[in-house]
This record gives sequence, C-alpha cells and structure tokens, in this order.
Amino acid sequence: QVQLVESGGGLVQAGGSLSLSCAASGRTFSSYAMAWFRQAPGKERVLVATVSFSGGVARYADSVKGRFTISRDNAKNMVYLQMNSLKLEDTAVYYCAAQLGSWWSDKLRVDTWGQGTLVTVSS
Repeated sequence: QVQLVESGGGLVQAGGSLSLSCAASGRTFSSYAMAWFRQAPGKERVLVATVSFSGGVARYADSVKGRFTISRDNAKNMVYLQMNSLKLEDTAVYYCAAQLGSWWSDKLRVDTWGQGTLVTVSS
C-alpha cells in the first residue's frame, strides 16, 4: 500500500552531521506511523526513532536521544532523520519503515521496509 525509498547515506567524520530522507509513494501515507531502524554488520536490526502519523509525537532510542531528530512532511510524502554529533557506533545500514496506524507500536508488524542506506562514520 506504501513503498519506501531511502537516500542520503554516505561517509561522515565522527562529530559531524548527516541527513537521511525517505520518500513514500501512495496516497495513504498519512495513515502510517513511520520509523527509522539501523543494522550494523553482524548485529540485529534495532529501532532508532519513530514518529506518529501526524508528526506530533516522536520517540527515540536512548543511544541517539539528543543527537537525532525524526520528522515528516505528509504534503511531500517524506520522512527525515537528522543525525548530529555522529559517533563511530552509529555506523550501520539505516532503514525506513511504515506501520499502518496513528502511533508506532513495537508490538505490531512492520508493514513496509525501505531498501536501506549505508551510513559510515569515520574517526
């Protein structure tokens, strides 16, 4: 029902910033809560941040709280992840995800995954 394509990954120095984008297709985008996940090589995929269907409620993993900001623009069918003060441990493939509903729930299935975009933080 919705398709997602991430972009904006790349190489950045520790302490620097990077902004990721997720473009969604379909006219039902505003019916989905959205999230960013990440997965480092050899590790499990973990939740980074979520935002409610209207953009009014955002939540973050403790590891990124105060450094990352998730936002969305429903008029443009876009979700963003602004990453500041990047650390080496932030290196991962970052995935955009959609879940039908007003607020994100980690108890429910992810409806749609993006293909991922690689973020590499260097020393």
